[in-house]
Amino acid sequence: MWHKREKKKEEKEEKEEKKEEKEKTLLQELCGDDAELYAFLRNYLYFNPLAAISQKDLDILTGEAEKSGNFRPAVDKAIFEASQNPGERESYIKAIQSLASQAIHATEQEKGKLEKEGLTDRAANLGRRIEDHEFMSERVEDIIDVASRFYNEKLVELGEDVRREARREEKKEAEREEMRTGDREKAGREAKKEERRKMGREEKREAEKQDKREELAAEEAKEARREKKEEAEREETRIGDLEKAEREARKEERRGN
Repeated sequence: MWHKREKKKEEKEEKEEKKEEKEKTLLQELCGDDAELYAFLRNYLYFNPLAAISQKDLDILTGEAEKSGNFRPAVDKAIFEASQNPGERESYIKAIQSLASQAIHATEQEKGKLEKEGLTDRAANLGRRIEDHEFMSERVEDIIDVASRFYNEKLVELGEDVRREARREEKKEAEREEMRTGDREKAGREAKKEERRKMGREEKREAEKQDKREELAAEEAKEARREKKEEAEREETRIGDLEKAEREARKEERRGN
């Protein structure tokens, strides 16, 4: 049992590593030779934005940031919303630049306090944070461009994952129902055996005829379920091939852009 748990854990970690590698590959592809943009965005984009980014309105997050000094949730929200609302691009550019400016001011004040206290290492970390926000303000349009393509691809993949999981659960339920059917049929056979012990010869002959009719019907039902299962497996393969082809097509389109 312990080995099975360890194996499952290793498989999960391996899956997460592959997912992370895939994410980096997409982001590197979108950033091209722009190493600075990649270095910034790999810390600011999420594989699952729907789970990672706050559901609160941007105005609420901005207000909370101004009180707490933590502008990251608001910045994440602004970048994601900018990527999903191309018609409001200019207003989001201004919003992100405003957040970056406020974050720089708040961080500079905090950095100054740490330097006075002699906490130079922590102050240096804040210096790098200031550089990030300066880069954000300067390169906001490039950030939105890459974030738009990155998040659009991730949302498509997340939709595929949700539908795939639904099909997987449907398959599991069909398998559970098959087991329940088998158990019911077995219980029914055992019950009939008990009943026959109390029957006369003529009743037994009639019961055996009825058993054959029921067995034939059960076999037909079983064959129908088997065909349905095979059709579902063929459909799963077809969908998988289609999704793969669509991913490749989107990849080629990105290369063309």
